[in-house]
Amino acid sequence: MLAWQRVRWMMLTRRQLAVLCVGLGTVFLYSEYVVYYIAIWQCSWPHLELEGSATVGPQKGGNMIPSPHQPIRVLFLADTHLLGSRLGHWFDRLRREWQMERSFQTAVSVHQPHAVFLLGDLLDEGKWCSDKEFWEEYLVRSRSMFRHNADLQFHVVVGNHDIGFHYDVTKQKLYRFEKAFNLSAVTIVTIQGNIFLLVNSVALDEDGCFMCAEAEAQLKDVSFSLNCSRGLVGEENEGERQCKNSQKLPNTAPILLMHYPLYRKSDANCTGPDSAPDGEKFTTLKVRYDVASKSASQKLLWWLQPRLVLTAHTHHGCVVHHPDGTLEHTLPSFSWRNRNNPSFLMASIHPTGYTLSKCFLPKESSVIILYIVSVLLLLSWTCLKVRQRRRVFISKQV
Repeated sequence: MLAWQRVRWMMLTRRQLAVLCVGLGTVFLYSEYVVYYIAIWQCSWPHLELEGSATVGPQKGGNMIPSPHQPIRVLFLADTHLLGSRLGHWFDRLRREWQMERSFQTAVSVHQPHAVFLLGDLLDEGKWCSDKEFWEEYLVRSRSMFRHNADLQFHVVVGNHDIGFHYDVTKQKLYRFEKAFNLSAVTIVTIQGNIFLLVNSVALDEDGCFMCAEAEAQLKDVSFSLNCSRGLVGEENEGERQCKNSQKLPNTAPILLMHYPLYRKSDANCTGPDSAPDGEKFTTLKVRYDVASKSASQKLLWWLQPRLVLTAHTHHGCVVHHPDGTLEHTLPSFSWRNRNNPSFLMASIHPTGYTLSKCFLPKESSVIILYIVSVLLLLSWTCLKVRQRRRVFISKQV
């Protein structure tokens, strides 16, 4: 009997145990759900003032495309790198993919975009995985993680981890990814008079390979269609006939979306909380590995004349003003696996203009610190209650 009493003073009462469980549950709920709402609620759609119309704002109808005089709301994210069967620990995969799923689902439910574009490297091991793993594992997980209602347009750009670097690409890996996400070397997406060009930047090596030849041919066709829509093709009969046979596009400059950044020597001029660390900024970026070649970049800017270029790949943020005046935003990774402070881009876009703002997600380090501090406090409280029960037990023995 005495032995049992000694054990009892080391145990919490039912009420204290309930308080401990509620405390642990509250910390878990906050860290795995609420923290995403707190971070993402602080972001808002950037205002875009247009002649004769109000600034963009929340509209009734959820993800339904707005009337022509209203800008569309678009989210851009990049480098999710869903892990496969080869790299990464199971807990690493669980933790980081949960973070991305909650971030995406929270952003979509809170801000109700009309479209989402993922700028490449959706997968981490697409360059290695078998067809079975791609279709039955990767594709199922990605569709579950980025699930959305039918009104929301969701588009994916090809990245090097999706199909491999140029030297490692096969027709099998390329065509299965294109089939899964309804892509080609150059994919045209038009939404309410806005043109988005999704370019396979892995195919920009200009060496005449099956993939590169197809990309160059499609880029020339798109360039011609854009020139026709702008009225830049001569009025002679031949030019008119060719324009009649070309794809009809809105008369507006496109927004170019690709995985590799356009050519730049380094990230030395990149600034901001999500730019590359100081130790990496001055490292020379490898052509056709870190960035597109100079000649390919010049072709894209000359042929397409985009009003905005959005890229990814480096996992760091950067804003570049090219010599011709074109603005390029390189998006950082959306995953905790690649950076402590991931983010996504929010854009209000109209054929006559656009505005951008960046939304930062919770820092992984902040969530870890919250867990550590909370557990230590709960342990301290538990020890305090046990000591109090011990004093009561000793006083009764006396």
